[in-house]
Amino acid sequence: MTGATLDRRLVLEMVHVCEAAALAASKLVGFGDEKAADAAAVEAMRTAFNRVPISGTVVIGEGERDEAPMLYIGEEVGAGGDAVDIALDPLEGTTICAKAMPGSLAVLALAPKGGLLNAPDVYMDKIAVGPGLPDGVVDLDNSAGDNVRALAKATGKAVEDIRVCVLDRSRHSALIADLRAAGCGVVLIGDGDVAGVIATTDATTGIDMYMGSGGAPEGVLAAAALRCIGGQMQGRLLFRNDDERARARKWGVEDLNRKYSLTDLASGDVIFAATGVTTGGLLRGVGRVPRGWTTETLVMHAADQMVRRITGEHISR
Repeated sequence: MTGATLDRRLVLEMVHVCEAAALAASKLVGFGDEKAADAAAVEAMRTAFNRVPISGTVVIGEGERDEAPMLYIGEEVGAGGDAVDIALDPLEGTTICAKAMPGSLAVLALAPKGGLLNAPDVYMDKIAVGPGLPDGVVDLDNSAGDNVRALAKATGKAVEDIRVCVLDRSRHSALIADLRAAGCGVVLIGDGDVAGVIATTDATTGIDMYMGSGGAPEGVLAAAALRCIGGQMQGRLLFRNDDERARARKWGVEDLNRKYSLTDLASGDVIFAATGVTTGGLLRGVGRVPRGWTTETLVMHAADQMVRRITGEHISR
């Protein structure tokens, strides 16, 4: 099934699904209630999915069935049709949405059955670069400095002109120090590592590489985007305790130390979509206009090598 091509009509359907989640979350921007904003996005996304002509299974979702009332891992959605796997985050950046900060998104990916890694909800160590570079130019097993120097050589840039995106977390203090010691610049982001990975594919962002640990589910979503737009990525699951190791084994992870390539995370044909909730470097957020609301969505389809930005105007009734 992973060799199948997704119906092109599903591209616009995925735009509609992402828009629905973003619009619902936008009504709670700045209210300081992360759970309420996330719940609104989840309910709207699930309702929209159930109108789509697919037989979808959520492989990356809101948690296990006893942790989430809907869009949980294993839930079946859709109105019936081709069997697909779905990875989703109805509100990536719940905190930044609640605080009205830049860059929260509604995000999803779709692939033929078996095309997306069923990653447990644990941390993942990640490294990613954009397209047009030699295979294996960077590697998780190399030091931060070696990766920076290799990337500088491959791109023809000076080391001091390389910019690496890293989540601003205390756990990354050593990584940030190593990168700065290597002589490159570090761009810190407060949240939203899917957007951070995608930024490596866009020369206008100035981001050359993404490094650091974040959620494994977000790693699969980011890999799905790179499958469509080009680039390289590696990931390795990180476990803090035996409970997390047991959760990984439950979802079929046998080698807990495995280094996943881009195609291990997302393979075959993929559709990726993201709609801005609050304006950030990747997308404009939901905007208010006299007749209703506007949205901006980034949508990609691997089979068509297509990337589009779609602006929608949603008329209030």
